[in-house]
Amino acid sequence: MTHLEAVTPAPAPDGSFAALGLPQSVLRTLDRLGVREPFPIQAATLPDALRGRHVLGRGRTGSGKTLAFGLPLLTRTAGRRAEPEQPLALVLVPTRELAQQVTQALEPYAEALRLRMATVVGGLSISRQIAALRQGAEVVVATPGRLHDLVERSACRLGRVRITVLDEADQMCDLGFLPQVSGLLAQVRPDGQRMLFSATLDGDVGQLVRDHLHDPVVHSVDPAGAAVAGMEHHLLVVHGPDRYAVTTEIAARDGRVLLFLETKHAVDRLTRHLRASGVRAGALHSGKSQPQRTKTLAQFKEGGLTVLVATDVAARGLHVDDLDLVVNVDPPADARDYVHRAGRTARAGASGRVVTLVASGG
Repeated sequence: MTHLEAVTPAPAPDGSFAALGLPQSVLRTLDRLGVREPFPIQAATLPDALRGRHVLGRGRTGSGKTLAFGLPLLTRTAGRRAEPEQPLALVLVPTRELAQQVTQALEPYAEALRLRMATVVGGLSISRQIAALRQGAEVVVATPGRLHDLVERSACRLGRVRITVLDEADQMCDLGFLPQVSGLLAQVRPDGQRMLFSATLDGDVGQLVRDHLHDPVVHSVDPAGAAVAGMEHHLLVVHGPDRYAVTTEIAARDGRVLLFLETKHAVDRLTRHLRASGVRAGALHSGKSQPQRTKTLAQFKEGGLTVLVATDVAARGLHVDDLDLVVNVDPPADARDYVHRAGRTARAGASGRVVTLVASGG
């Protein structure tokens, strides 16, 4: 089989990935990984994305957006070879964790299409990332800050990027990345394809759409703020001094638990308390080094830790199978933060519960 033959679409019955026009090598990989039927956001966006249309996708976190943009991006890049330091496709995401998760999710399909991927994020060796770009990578998954640094160092040039994806665009704007994102988009090919995915499409996200997407086709799977089937929400009124005791009792249950607090100091303090109480807990926040964060996440996913105590750095981009309980030990600052924290559970059709602790007046 030649390289170009690998991207020939295969005929297939309706309701399947193959019916959407994906290459046979990608279909074989989907089948091998047990991915049988497209999620609604994938079925909706894949045909337009594969045709090269600008796509504006709104779907709650956990709705399958990564393959919705990733499979068309890889398919349309296949058969091309990147020059050193000149990627052909770019995925921008707000956090290191999401960048690594997107890379891991897409790597099997990239390998099937013989495409090279590089992940460019802060907190890890910039020299290794420069070396990866120098060796040549068709697809780069990046956080805006680190990619901006590499562009400034002339270690990465974006003039040949034909396909650009902005994932979790609303959080990138919330984190203050809008100027960097706009600056990076100004450097990619003006005639290239752009895809933007976000849970919400207001404010600065709307500005990005107006400035950088041309005649986009809009796919909205789940209305903004829609309730998620299979997700239960509970308020637990707790007397202030009892908060640690109640949290510890919840954390000691069978199964994985994700606890959210507002500050790094509070996360570290509660984690120490839980460990002293015999609970296998780990802390995740921006004060930890990237290797520490990666190790803690891996331990949580593999079961070495049963409780993850985190700030909102984990509210997006974190996917853990069979996570059925999220606890807001500190209530979130606003409704959008609640939605994204809650979105760590009840993913991909599973069920889950969200408990928010509220201090009593007494």
